[in-house]
Amino acid sequence: MGRTDKPKGKITAYAFFVQTCREEHKSKYPTDNVVFAEFSKKCAQRWKTMTPQEKSRFQEMAEKDTERYKSEMANYDGPEKNKTKKRKRVKDPDAPKRALSAFFIFCNDERPKIKLTDPGLTVGDIAKELGLRWSRVLPEAKQKYEKMAEKEKERYMREITLYRSGKKVKADEDNDEE
Repeated sequence: MGRTDKPKGKITAYAFFVQTCREEHKSKYPTDNVVFAEFSKKCAQRWKTMTPQEKSRFQEMAEKDTERYKSEMANYDGPEKNKTKKRKRVKDPDAPKRALSAFFIFCNDERPKIKLTDPGLTVGDIAKELGLRWSRVLPEAKQKYEKMAEKEKERYMREITLYRSGKKVKADEDNDEE
């Protein structure tokens, strides 16, 4: 039986380079506190200007570390290695549609108007505009949508109860009542 401690991940050539820079900096300035963001930027600039010959030392270190990682993973029996994908729950196509909130009913009314006035808007821009318009709706007008949402919720509760009891739900049932 192999190990159960997950092996430390592979280290890249650049990570070895940053480690070396940090060690050099610590030996030159042992009392200096390092601001990581600035230090990281300097390392990145230095790495970009290095020749392939200068980088080869770090790439060799990375290759050796990759070998270490592969051999450790070969002996590893932990949960990470044997992970199985979770199955996505399949929605029953016969299940009733969820109830829309007041905001979504409002969006269904307003979206075509926005598309008419500005057809070049992206989906995200339309969503932002709908949010803005909803926040500006007067409470009296919001009540209209909240009443519609309440009816939607009642419809959904009726249909889901029937669905769970095993009876078939008629899609036109609510349309006949109005």
